[in-house]
Amino acid sequence: MSKIKNAQLRYRVIDRCLRNTARPYPSKDEMRKACEEALYGSTGGSDICDSTIEKDMFAMREEFDAPIKYSKLHKGYFYDDPEYSVDKIPLSEDDIDAIKFATKTLMQFKDMDLFKNFGYAINKIFDRVHISNNPLDSIVEKFVQFETFAESKGSEMLPVLLKSIKEKKLVTFDYTAFTSEKPKNRKVLPLLLKEYRNRWYLICLPTDKNKIITFGLDRMSELKVTKEHHYKPVDFDPDVYFKHSIGITSNETLPEEIHFKIDKVGSKYIETQPLHESQKLIKEGSNRNTYEIRVIISEELKRILLSYGSQIELIKPKTLRTELQKIITEMFNTYK
Repeated sequence: MSKIKNAQLRYRVIDRCLRNTARPYPSKDEMRKACEEALYGSTGGSDICDSTIEKDMFAMREEFDAPIKYSKLHKGYFYDDPEYSVDKIPLSEDDIDAIKFATKTLMQFKDMDLFKNFGYAINKIFDRVHISNNPLDSIVEKFVQFETFAESKGSEMLPVLLKSIKEKKLVTFDYTAFTSEKPKNRKVLPLLLKEYRNRWYLICLPTDKNKIITFGLDRMSELKVTKEHHYKPVDFDPDVYFKHSIGITSNETLPEEIHFKIDKVGSKYIETQPLHESQKLIKEGSNRNTYEIRVIISEELKRILLSYGSQIELIKPKTLRTELQKIITEMFNTYK
């Protein structure tokens, strides 16, 4: 890899360090370790030294007007403008060509098991960079509108949590549930990071409970990695844990057979995007088809069923049908 490309990669790693609210005010040594680990997979200092980071920060200030400042109080660096990011710097022609080459390469592998979970994202990248010769061409937005999402709050914690999972280190954080206004301090062993509907969740084992719990990253704050390791085996397999789940919910209850009828138009939607991998057609009717899925009853399941309105009718189990009837009645009374 050329020295220029190496420098550009280091700039982006330094940028991530300076914007990481979970670990603010990084020192030169911390940024050096982050760059060395990203580029070479080690942190010993044999490949990158502190003076390289100094030169990089100087170049970022000179070339990209990066507002990098040093805090004597915190003994670390920060952006004077919290909205700044080198990611917002326009791409060069070489960068654009590199992106196109990378997307073509990814498209060759998107159907492999390793990349299947990212197939949708790969397709979106491929479509965007091939609609125009310049993926930053703003005029494209006048003719093509892509689906957009607000940036998920808490995503800056992902690298820290992923490293903690790999190293089996305990972490602490303050957590404010939607049902509470006061944060509660938690100490957990991180096990898995999972995304659902553009939100990130941490599946973990709290130190005060022998039960796996899920926390939303958007409700976490004051994340800290402890020096404590957890080496005892944990009975957790993500594929088994979420096998009968829709969304992020999984619990100790057994999955149930869910039967529902849906009209012909709705059938076409769920045939192309099944509600769950267990979905199967059990009866084809003249106006409606009957399907079966085997899942845990959860809030996510209820929301999906209700989202189809009058197109769908839940047949069994009776307890869930009764619960949906109650919700629908409450909705009717709200709109009266």
